[in-house]
Amino acid sequence: MGKIISIVNQKGGVGKTTTAVNLASGIGILGKKVLIVDADPQGNTTSGYGISKKNIQLTSYQLLIGKATAENAAIKTKFKNVDIVPSSMDLAAAEVDLIELDNREAQLKMALSGVREKYDYIFIDCPPSLGLISINALNASDTVLVPIQCEYYALEGLSQLMATVRQVKRLYNPTLEIEGIVLTMYDGRLNLTQQVVEEIKKYFASKLYKTAIPRAVRLSEAPSYGMPIQYYDKRSKGASAYNDLAKEFLKKNRRV
Repeated sequence: MGKIISIVNQKGGVGKTTTAVNLASGIGILGKKVLIVDADPQGNTTSGYGISKKNIQLTSYQLLIGKATAENAAIKTKFKNVDIVPSSMDLAAAEVDLIELDNREAQLKMALSGVREKYDYIFIDCPPSLGLISINALNASDTVLVPIQCEYYALEGLSQLMATVRQVKRLYNPTLEIEGIVLTMYDGRLNLTQQVVEEIKKYFASKLYKTAIPRAVRLSEAPSYGMPIQYYDKRSKGASAYNDLAKEFLKKNRRV
């Protein structure tokens, strides 16, 4: 049965979508079948895979309001082993629409239940907030992957996120665990980077990935071409980092 992982950080601009797009792509290249659910109204994961939002029939919005299942909404990308449930701006209304529904925190879980057998991994790219969409994602997930930018405020955001994870675990999803923490926009030459790393190690040493994602121009360019970094520039340091992260992710999951 496929494992469901939410990629979450309520702080914007931390490399969450970059990690969603490129980690899923790296795992697909290694031969695992991946579904990525774009649950962010900005739809950056959708455009990061080169999908035009104009031609989309079903999106994660329909999943959340109970009008579609992932089987109906998933579309093939042109990249190896990766399918996507795309997003559109309609999703911005989901927070309001969900309030009217019974089991509003479990809509995504129900929508994904039919495809777990079909994929090795299902990633949910969450919005940069801890509202009802993110709670739906956490309730549907087995684990949570947290990308963190190496800066001081990241630590404050992390403690807030962990409080939300504990609350979802207590109220809805008792088996929810932390998959891991990924350092993004990493620059080992900066003292602040080292301080942030040491602070995270104090509390989450066993959950911190050894692979850190560096600041890289090619990583910033790839989305505008609608490609994961491995296809845009496979020799770049960004591609190398996300390939290493994919291998480390699969190795950890083999052990489990």
